[in-house]
Amino acid sequence: VDKEALDMQVKDRKIQEAAEKARNEELANEMKQNDKIMCMLEERQKADIRNIRKAISEFQKNFQKPETRREFDLSDPQALKKDRPARLSDSDPRCTVSGLQKFMGEDLNYDQRMKFQKEQLREWSLQQQRERKNALADQKFADDLYDKNRIELDQKIMEHQRKEEENRRAVCAATKDFNRTQAAELAQRKKLEKHQKMKEDMDEISSLLQGDLLSENPEQAVSSFGRHRVITDRWKGMNQDQLMAIRYSQQQQVLEKMRLKEEEHQRDAEWDRQRVQTARAQLILERQQQRQNRERRRALDNVNAELSQEQKSKNIYLKEEAYSNLPTGQYYAQFNTTSR
Repeated sequence: VDKEALDMQVKDRKIQEAAEKARNEELANEMKQNDKIMCMLEERQKADIRNIRKAISEFQKNFQKPETRREFDLSDPQALKKDRPARLSDSDPRCTVSGLQKFMGEDLNYDQRMKFQKEQLREWSLQQQRERKNALADQKFADDLYDKNRIELDQKIMEHQRKEEENRRAVCAATKDFNRTQAAELAQRKKLEKHQKMKEDMDEISSLLQGDLLSENPEQAVSSFGRHRVITDRWKGMNQDQLMAIRYSQQQQVLEKMRLKEEEHQRDAEWDRQRVQTARAQLILERQQQRQNRERRRALDNVNAELSQEQKSKNIYLKEEAYSNLPTGQYYAQFNTTSR
C-alpha cells in the first residue's frame, strides 16, 4: 500500500471539504444579506403606505371638514343657536309677499348682491388655486424625496454587491494560487524522489559491479549438493572491504530513512502552517463582513433619522405656518343664507 499517496489523497480531500464548506457558508451569508435587504424594502414600502395614508387623513381633516360642505346647514347641530329671529326689518329677504314689505320684481340690492357674489366666487377660485398649488408642491416634494432616497438605497445595495463580488473573486484567486502552488510542489517532490531513486539504483549497481564480491568467481565454492551450499575449504568468506561496503550501505539506508522522515515532518508542518493561514484569512474576511454590515446598518439608521426629522419639520410647517389662518364659523355663516 502506498501510504504517502493515501495521505496525500486524504489531505486533498480535507482541503476540498474545507473549500466546499467555506463556499456554502459564503452562499448562506449572501442569502441572509438578500433576506435582510428584502425586509428593509418591505419595511420602507410599509412606511411609505403609512405616510400616504397619514397625509390623506391630514388633508381630509384640514380641507374636507363637515362645516365646509354646502348641505351643512341642513345637518348643523348648532343651527338653532345660529338662526336669526323670524323678522329683522322690512327689508328682510325672508319676509313673504303677504307681509307687503317687499314686492315681486323689486330687487334693490341687485348690484350689491352681484358684486358680493362675484367677490365670493373670485375668493373661492383663488383659494382653490392656492390649495391645488400647495397640494401639487407638497406632492412633488414628497415624490422627489422618495426618488432621492430610493436612488441612494439602490446605490448602496449595488456598492455592497460589488464589494461582495470583489471579495468572492479574491477568495477564488487565493484558492487557485494555493492549488497551483500545491500542484507544483507535488510535481517537484515526485521529480526529486524519482531522481533520488535513480541515483540510488545507479549507486547500487556501481557498488555491485566494482565490489570485491563480484570480482571473484562464486562458482568455485558451490557445492554439488546444491547451490545453496558452499565448499568450506574453497570459500574465502567476505573480506574487509565487502563488510565495510555492506555497513556503509546500511548506514546510507538509515540516513536515507531519516531524511525521508524529516521531509515528511517538514511537509506536515508546511501543511499545518498553510491551514492556519487559510483559517486566519477566513476569520479576517468574516470580521470585515461583520464590520461592513455594521457600517451599512449605521448608515441606514442615519438616513431613517434624517427622513424622520424632515417629516417632523414638514408636519410642523403644515400645522403652524401653512394652515394657521383657518376660516371661522362666522365667515361661513354669511354664505348660508337662502331666499324663500
